[in-house]
Amino acid sequence: MKRSIAAFFIVLFLMEPALWARLGSEKTMYVGGTVNSIKEGSEGTSSAKDEKNFVFKYEGGQFSIPYDRVNDLEYGQKAGRRLGLAIAITWMALFSKKRKHFLTVGFKDDNDKQQAAVFELGKNIVRVTLASLEARTGKKIEFEDEEARKSGRGN
Repeated sequence: MKRSIAAFFIVLFLMEPALWARLGSEKTMYVGGTVNSIKEGSEGTSSAKDEKNFVFKYEGGQFSIPYDRVNDLEYGQKAGRRLGLAIAITWMALFSKKRKHFLTVGFKDDNDKQQAAVFELGKNIVRVTLASLEARTGKKIEFEDEEARKSGRGN
């Protein structure tokens, strides 16, 4: 009995960082793309407040995409069950979903080559980021599906 309890707590301890690790609601993470100057998985903040550039600030640097070079904006979501939390804490967590919000920005670089950057957005900055990018770039956001449209537009 003592061994099984000890084993449970060892597993719980080892899983703990994975259970609670997630992107903060105000943060942005570079997921991937053609931008070699940013390491995949870099977390930071993004802003469309600058009048000329979409800015991603991360530990170790800053990356800017001029609005006039943006030619494609896409938004999608990925929903998943909270399996790890359900195993460690309560089975009721199986009934809740976590959503990840992804923004893909297509743009031309200084050499007129097509580039793409995929960002994961925290849930509290999705709508303002999408609305700001549409207004500043003059491009319409392409939504992956109707669920993404509802989330991104707030309807």
